[in-house]
Amino acid sequence: MRDLIGAADVAAAYAVQRLLAEERLGAGGVAVGRKIGLTNPAVQRQLGVERPDFGTLFADMECAEDAPVPMDRLLQPKVEAEIAFVLARDLGDDEIDVEVARAAVGHAVAALEIVDSRIADWDITFGDTVADNASSGLYVLGATARALEDVEPVDVEMTMRVNGTTASTGEGRACLGDPLAALAWLASTARDLGEPLRAGEVVLSGALGPMVAVRAGDEVEADVTGLGSVRAVFGGAVR
Repeated sequence: MRDLIGAADVAAAYAVQRLLAEERLGAGGVAVGRKIGLTNPAVQRQLGVERPDFGTLFADMECAEDAPVPMDRLLQPKVEAEIAFVLARDLGDDEIDVEVARAAVGHAVAALEIVDSRIADWDITFGDTVADNASSGLYVLGATARALEDVEPVDVEMTMRVNGTTASTGEGRACLGDPLAALAWLASTARDLGEPLRAGEVVLSGALGPMVAVRAGDEVEADVTGLGSVRAVFGGAVR
């Protein structure tokens, strides 16, 4: 992709992303939300980038906790633990700050995002990940929903285990300073692009800690204080 649009042409990369999303929608795909990527300094260092990006979530990307994650849909998956926000109101106001974003959230849940890349060995530039729908793969939502009156996203702490061994730790403030700040950034950016966030959408707000590579047979569980746990079991074989 970078040979066609370059590594730094962000506008072209998002244009490619939109074309791919439109193709998926035209084939019957259903958009259910957005994902924010590259919000955590640890993940930025892992990928050699310096700013956040975003992509589209489709209904068929969600995996249930009690069903194996279909590895035949993945290439070189990595997992990161996040907070997912489910919106109760549209976010299309002229000024969107943390408090406006907070007021639009219906509830929050713990989430695992399974990121993936078409670029061999994750040798990606910022333009590559943007064009590739922000390296989206699949995602899993936890069962415990909390209103923001009951949990403060910036203060959460996260521990993610792979096969029972701690593989990643982090905290809410590692996600762009505050997961709600990440949501406000996305809402402002999406509004400026003419695609504002709408009530009912799921927003994956970004990694709370470093992402971890996974293989077929792995079991991943993340605990997020105030939001309980979320679990994924990876079945089958990576294609």
